[in-house]
Amino acid sequence: MILNRKSVELLAPAGNWDALVAAVESGADAVYLGGKHFNMRMHRNNETNFDDEMLKKAIEYTHAHGVHLYVTLNNLISVDEIEPLKKYLAYLNEIRPDAILVQDFAVLELTKEMGIDIPLHTSVMMNTHNEHAIKKLKEYGITRIVVGREMTLSELSLFKERTGLEIEYFMHGDMCIAESGQCIHSGVVFGQSGNRGRCLKPCRWAYKLIDEATGEILDQDDQHDYKLALKDMCMYRNIPELIQSGVFSFKIEGRMRPAEFIRRIVKTYRKAIDAYIADPFGYQINEQDWQELYKNRARDFTTTFALGQPDASDIGFDGSREPRFFSDAVEEAGFQDDILRAEPDISKPFSGKRKLSVQVADLQAAKAACENGADIIYLAGEVFKPKTPWSINDVREAIALGQKYNTRVVINTPRTTMRRECGELEQYISEINKLKPAGIMVSNLGSLKLAQDNSTLPIQADFSFNLFNHMAATFMQKNGITTGTASLELSFGQLRGLVENSPLPIEVIVHGSCESMICDHNFAAMLLPYKHLINPEFVNRHYALRDRIGGVHPLRMDQYGRNHILFTNDLCYYPYLDKFNGIYAFRIEAKDYEPKLVASLTKAYRNALDKLDAHEPFFDENIFQQIQSDSPRKLGIGVYRFRQSQDSL
Repeated sequence: MILNRKSVELLAPAGNWDALVAAVESGADAVYLGGKHFNMRMHRNNETNFDDEMLKKAIEYTHAHGVHLYVTLNNLISVDEIEPLKKYLAYLNEIRPDAILVQDFAVLELTKEMGIDIPLHTSVMMNTHNEHAIKKLKEYGITRIVVGREMTLSELSLFKERTGLEIEYFMHGDMCIAESGQCIHSGVVFGQSGNRGRCLKPCRWAYKLIDEATGEILDQDDQHDYKLALKDMCMYRNIPELIQSGVFSFKIEGRMRPAEFIRRIVKTYRKAIDAYIADPFGYQINEQDWQELYKNRARDFTTTFALGQPDASDIGFDGSREPRFFSDAVEEAGFQDDILRAEPDISKPFSGKRKLSVQVADLQAAKAACENGADIIYLAGEVFKPKTPWSINDVREAIALGQKYNTRVVINTPRTTMRRECGELEQYISEINKLKPAGIMVSNLGSLKLAQDNSTLPIQADFSFNLFNHMAATFMQKNGITTGTASLELSFGQLRGLVENSPLPIEVIVHGSCESMICDHNFAAMLLPYKHLINPEFVNRHYALRDRIGGVHPLRMDQYGRNHILFTNDLCYYPYLDKFNGIYAFRIEAKDYEPKLVASLTKAYRNALDKLDAHEPFFDENIFQQIQSDSPRKLGIGVYRFRQSQDSL
């Protein structure tokens, strides 16, 4: 590869006009920024981001200096925001930025519907991490992928080779420890969603590592409490590896940073990139520039996944370099339901009886659900250790159980499907298709494409699609999905808007253990004397993170070594089932439950739904008390304690 000035793009952030000027004057090839609506940096909206008039001026200014400008339209959109979104898109089409960064499928659907021809880049929040998703995204004008931060440079190189699209990769700045688009902690606990630009960063809280069963604190004496506080990305010392991997756009994070910070960072990287392009063989790191960069850092630095699996050295355990704590631990919602009780019921009729679905992790739980009245069982795509994933023989037996009890058996797939998982999933789906289950549930566009290419089964979409509005549901329906699962960050009023306007049947999770984050970090290996070749049984234990107010956040490791962090409270909407009219199914998320509990919960919800179908009183106080007593954790109503997931307007 012969390099020139156009071989790579240095992409800088701008939160205000001064930062924009600093980025351009310091040598950025492109700048990304947000308007006053629909972007991922909404906390200081009065002092940052660009109103419509300033957006137009910013485009004129950058274009006059030969610099590209990209507008971030990269958060989730509620039903009430669709009409303002249309007006905003029409305005962007008029002022012509060089690209729009998107997360919500509604934007893909609307740009196609409105004939908008501005190039589209997938935001990192779309969690694009496999080549199969690209085939679908290309149909909607996607020209660049901002890839997931969990991808290594070697994976990026193959990704670029197989897709042919431009790759954009974060090379400097604040990083999330959770997979992009798959953290709902802030949205559920505070009503301020990280997927809507308002994250209050519970990953920066202080935690103790404990044995979940005994409560024993497992931290070593010399360890500190900020277990999830990932250091800032810094690829300055690895620019050759970045360029040679095929990454085109080198992205600096920092739309909340002041102009002088942007000027210094951009200038430093510009100098290094130009030096490498001019003489790759003779390139040397400028140690003086490195020292200046290091001296002015906010947090300490890491390369996260770029060069391989992160370890304890990538976490800022002592919290000493955290520039700001956005929140501290708070108690999760119990049954503080004044707002929920006051919400009008969903106004949509049922077609037939109310359906009950249960997600299970093993055959015993599948049998318990079938015997007690589940209409649908989902065989979990990810199974938490020490349980083992579903084998083909297990699936065969589960389908036989379903036939015996007249229960539909649907195969679920993992939320994350990197190259390894895609290879396994392709073969798995092909084999499953021969067994003829009732359907398959997918978790991202890549697994959707694999399901369509390798099976003839009806396809449902799981909650990891972050389904927030009816236009996204329209996108999903047009792309072969038969049923969608509502986002767990929707308030009840926003859920009502989705269900009443969606052309797609909507399933709602009404009970169960739910994950606040999914992380590709092995916390046991970071914090305990764990070596996978010596004592692999360590990961079969159940650990947890205890926050400062005593909340216990269980840790679960799946078959791929990913850590799933559960909420301290499980969901329970048993007292409110009459409010959920016209939904496709009431779902119990039970893959972390033992068969006895699966049986009792399925029976309780089945009886309640049958009474609702018969127009009889459904709520039984004794059953409700028993549900609470049997639960392994406290119960609550999650995000429904809030009137809305705070908007993007």
